[in-house]
Amino acid sequence: MGKTLVAYFSAGGTTARAAREVAQATGADLYEIAPKQRYTAADLDWRDASSRSSVEMNDAGCRPAIEGVVGNMGDYDTVFVGFPIWWYVEPRIVDTFLESYDFAGKTLIPFATSGGSGIARAEKSLAEHCPAAIWRPGRLLNGGGAAAWAKGLQQVK
Repeated sequence: MGKTLVAYFSAGGTTARAAREVAQATGADLYEIAPKQRYTAADLDWRDASSRSSVEMNDAGCRPAIEGVVGNMGDYDTVFVGFPIWWYVEPRIVDTFLESYDFAGKTLIPFATSGGSGIARAEKSLAEHCPAAIWRPGRLLNGGGAAAWAKGLQQVK
C-alpha cells in the first residue's frame, strides 16, 4: 500500500479505538480530524433539532473548522478515513477534511462506527466529495475486527 495514514473523527471515542487498531495493524500514521470547537454532550444530542450536530447535518454546505493539518499529505498513497455515521452519512467535519486536500490518485478506504446505520450511503457521499480518489469498499467496525480487516486489505492491492 505504500505510506499509509489513518485519519479519523471521533465524537465519543468508539471510532478513535477502531482507528488506533487500524493504524497499529497497518503501521500507518494516525491523524485525528479534531474540530476547532470540540463537541459537548449537548452538541451531540441527535434528538434535539437545535443541537449543533443536528444543525450541521441539516445543512449540506456546513463545513466545521478543523484544528491542525496534515503537513505531509503528499507523502501518503493510502488514507483510511474513519468516522461515526451521523444521519446515515459521514459528519460534515469529514467533508471539511476531504475538501482540504488533493486526493487525486490516492487510495481512500472508509471505515465507520454506528449504532444502527450501514456505511453504504456514506460511501456514496464520500466518493462525491473526492471523485478523483480511488475508493475501496469500506467497513462498519462496531464490534472489533478492525485489525484483521485492515491487515486483510494489505494482502489485496
